[in-house]
Amino acid sequence: MATHVKVIAVLFLVCGAMLAALAFFLPAVLGLIAAIVRADGDRDAALASNVLGLTGAGLSIFFGVLALPFVATGWGMLKLKSWSRIAGIVLGALLLIQILVGTAIGIYALVILFRKDAEVLFTA
Repeated sequence: MATHVKVIAVLFLVCGAMLAALAFFLPAVLGLIAAIVRADGDRDAALASNVLGLTGAGLSIFFGVLALPFVATGWGMLKLKSWSRIAGIVLGALLLIQILVGTAIGIYALVILFRKDAEVLFTA
């Protein structure tokens, strides 16, 4: 059971790292697109460029904030902190809405974390 919990912890850390990378690189990509759009010189292009910039900043904050619980829960699960099991269950349930990979990780996390021996592992 400890191996399954460590696998879930690593998967949560990977999800958090991917979200953090998305938060870091998305503004750069949207900023590049905004610069290309602004090069047109049209008034509407300037407005579109500003909207792209604000969208990049907003999405960066959103994905950065979303990465924090995954990283914290993954770390807590590696250290077998009691709070991390409940957080893992919540994040596993949230992952169910992501088609394919997220659903598979969510089902795996929920099946393992709801088992009695996993509960005992986190209370010891």
